Amino acid sequence: MKNNEKRILNLWELKPQRLAKWESTPEGNVVVLVPKFRNPLFAKWLMPRLKKPNFRINLDEVGSSIWRLCDGATSVSSIAAALKEQFGGRVEPVEDRIHRFLNQLERGDLISTGNTGVNKSEITT
Repeated sequence: MKNNEKRILNLWELKPQRLAKWESTPEGNVVVLVPKFRNPLFAKWLMPRLKKPNFRINLDEVGSSIWRLCDGATSVSSIAAALKEQFGGRVEPVEDRIHRFLNQLERGDLISTGNTGVNKSEITT
């Protein structure tokens, strides 16, 4: 690829991978566990002393389904198809919902889409 050539990624071909620990609730929803401190020094010394070392992010059933499918092997287009099959019209517009949700997860360093070093403007939907 030439230096002046723009690299375009298609969102629907990306395969998101979870980076955060998580657990399931009795109702089947996902709770993402985000450490209160990400700095290694704070994590080593302060986290063991805290009663609640993690923020708990409770996802709804749609978010939980997306989270479970972020396994690094399932493409975003496959996730969209699975959501349409599972929830029908309740998730419409599914493309916009997935794009916004995955963008929030990636900004929070909760998932990786494997597009490190890529400007967000270079991703097409």
